[in-house]
Amino acid sequence: MALTVTQVKNARPGDSPYKLHDTGGLFLLVTKTGTKSWRQKYRFGGKEKQLTHGQFPMMSLSEARELRDQAKRELAQGLDPSAKAREIRARRAGTLVGGSTFRQAALRWHALQSHGWKKRHADDVKNSLEKEAFPAIGDRPIAELLPADIRPIIEEMQDRGAVDQAHRMLMRISRIFQLAIVDEEADVDPAAPLTAILNPVPKRKYKAILKLEEARAALQTFEAERHWPETKLASRLLALTAARPGPVRFAQKEEFVDLDGDQPRWIIPAAKMKLERAESEQENFAFEIPLARQTVELVKAAIANAGPRAWLFPSVQFPRKPISENALSVAYRRSPLFQGRHVPHGWRSSFSTIMNERAADLDRPGDRAIIDLMLGHKPEGVEAHYNRAAYMPRRRKLAQEWADMLTPGLVPVEQLLEGPRN
Repeated sequence: MALTVTQVKNARPGDSPYKLHDTGGLFLLVTKTGTKSWRQKYRFGGKEKQLTHGQFPMMSLSEARELRDQAKRELAQGLDPSAKAREIRARRAGTLVGGSTFRQAALRWHALQSHGWKKRHADDVKNSLEKEAFPAIGDRPIAELLPADIRPIIEEMQDRGAVDQAHRMLMRISRIFQLAIVDEEADVDPAAPLTAILNPVPKRKYKAILKLEEARAALQTFEAERHWPETKLASRLLALTAARPGPVRFAQKEEFVDLDGDQPRWIIPAAKMKLERAESEQENFAFEIPLARQTVELVKAAIANAGPRAWLFPSVQFPRKPISENALSVAYRRSPLFQGRHVPHGWRSSFSTIMNERAADLDRPGDRAIIDLMLGHKPEGVEAHYNRAAYMPRRRKLAQEWADMLTPGLVPVEQLLEGPRN
């Protein structure tokens, strides 16, 4: 049935976007914020496509129907209404043939920005543009693009649950347009108003056991199972230090110093920390983790087990490489007390929750900031960035407390070396 003006006026926002259908493919899209946009579905070249005509009440129902009928006439003549609309907009904007496409502008922006990025991040950004943005708008002149052209990219990403990536994609598209404006390739940034359609980014939560007794029992069960020694050793180091899984996987023997002295510690190079490229290239940003007695014992056993190989936890199949990125994750998923409850990264939450609760019970409020330092959280202020070894005596005491709480009932380190061999 055809829509009525009353239905259009009375349409109210809901918990999610919805459509009110008219005839001939025309429909009114009502968003969660209450925006009412006239859209039209059609098929061209065997593919389903969509036109955006305008917003109500600026465009009335009768005007939207006129544009619908015009699009249908163009289809009857073998013309794509979307291409026709772009051509009209380009003429109105005075777009010159030969102007930069969005792809060209994006690659120029990427080339300028990537000098300050790590290679992996630069590759990730480029790949995301190639996957999400270029198929839709890559070959379009950047000067003719409108919010309606960019919106489907962001909405599709959010619809499949990639909310965080959608935020980053919109930010990147906006910055590409900002450079294009400076280069006099575009007049406006059509991505800027689309922040209104962004969903809140859900906080990423790693599954973690947050009770000491349960964490200890799960670790005991895991270490009693049939796993490679390197996997068991890496798992216990992760649990004892609450480090990120990446630095554990890529740990090297020379990073562990003063193992027989009074201040044994693990010095993680800045390049292995979660830092911006400019910081990761400075030695001042290396992160030091004080080692408890139990951790020193574990590291010595791991060094002996690794022998001449470069990595503290070498791969069983490829000795010149470290254990795989998924080695611990897969092993944890198969262990009954970890399965569905705890992931390798979860030891950081376990440590933080248990130690903060302990600090509250013992009336030690000052420990909260120390615990954050021990997790390598980025402190505020330039001075703090160069002071990652701050409060080392207290950090060492807390590291020992944690090890003393976690290790009762665990098998001796030498038993971790027992396991399957090639």
